[in-house]
Order: sequence, then structure tokens, then C-alpha cells
Amino acid sequence: MARGLLLSGAALAALVAAALPAEADSAFDDPPPDKIVIKVATVNGSGCPQGTTAVAVSEDNTAFTVTYSDYLAQVGGGSDPTAFRKNCQLNLVVHVPQGFTYAIASADYRGFASLQSGASAMQRASYYFQGSSQTAYRNHPFSGPLNDNWQATDSTDWAQLVWAPCGVQRNFNINTELRVTAGSSSPDKVSFMTMDSTDGDISTVYHMAWKECPKKP
Repeated sequence: MARGLLLSGAALAALVAAALPAEADSAFDDPPPDKIVIKVATVNGSGCPQGTTAVAVSEDNTAFTVTYSDYLAQVGGGSDPTAFRKNCQLNLVVHVPQGFTYAIASADYRGFASLQSGASAMQRASYYFQGSSQTAYRNHPFSGPLNDNWQATDSTDWAQLVWAPCGVQRNFNINTELRVTAGSSSPDKVSFMTMDSTDGDISTVYHMAWKECPKKP
């Protein structure tokens, strides 16, 4: 039986509800009562140096948040030639209550971008379970001139969710990327994109869907 999917915001909840068959609406319920435990197995990438990434789980088990404090890509001016692209690969160990499985239904990304006229940027994310051939990719482009906070959401219809295997511990991988391109902008002016801010860390929230695993005979 499909279990509850509680997302932050009525719009996201409506999106997922619309993806379900009409007869499945009554199947919505709360997520499993036991708290999930998410641990970071490994963190690799130029966008997440050691000690700059943290993971927290919501009290209602419907979401987890990844916080970055040093995730910035930039071009122009005196920028390092390799600084135009930053990435972070998170390998997460997710312990779920017995008898349940989960999928990532949506992800909210936030940050700040300062792009000169003619410059562009892209935020990209991919998601996959250890040992699985199924990888989901999402791209979000941005164009200058831009000097503002940005937000991007990756959403997946219920029928297309990739579920963790039942009864098997498989680590979950999230690979994010920021890329900034100078384009036709002046080479002496800096363009940049971050997943952090001057007044605190920017949190990336991943919303989870739950369902019960099939009962063993």
C-alpha cells in the first residue's frame, strides 16, 4: 500500500496527488512513525570541502536538508580557471523503518547568482541508488544580467519515482553541480553562482515519498 507523501507547500502536494490514479487518493497516510536515520558516508567535490556540508532529517520523516557553506562557481576577473565549475557528490546511508521503502519525490535548491550581461549559469543534479542503472538528471539554466537569489525545484511524478530496493541496504547518491559561463560578458568582470549566502547557509531540501514493501509469504 502506498504511504503518505507530505511535501512542503500545497502546490507540491497537489502535484503529486494529480500524478496518482483517482482510486489511490484514499491510500494517503502518514509516513512511518519510526525516525529515519541519514548518515553521510562520503562527501567529495570541489563545491563541498571537508567540514562544509551537513545533513539533517525533519521531525516528521518527510524530508531531509543538506546545508552547504562553501559552494561557489565563478568566472571573470582574477578567477581561477577551474572555478567555473563546482560539484558535490553526497553518498548517503539511509536507514528506514523495517517494512518500508522510500524515493525522492522532489528537491528544492536555493542560492544566489550574480551574472553579468552575456553570462550564463546552470544548476544540475543527478540521483541514483548504489548499484542501480537508473539515474535521474535535472538541469536548470540561468542567464545574465542577474543579481538575485535563485531557486530551482526538481519534481518527479509518482509513477516515475525510483524506489530504494526493499530489504537491501543501498546507499543513495546525490551529485550536484554549479557551472558559470562568461559568454559575451566582459572578461574583467566576475560572474558567480552559489549555494550559500553572506548571511547564513543555504539549505537544499529533499522531500521523500514512502510506501510499504511487499509482505513476505
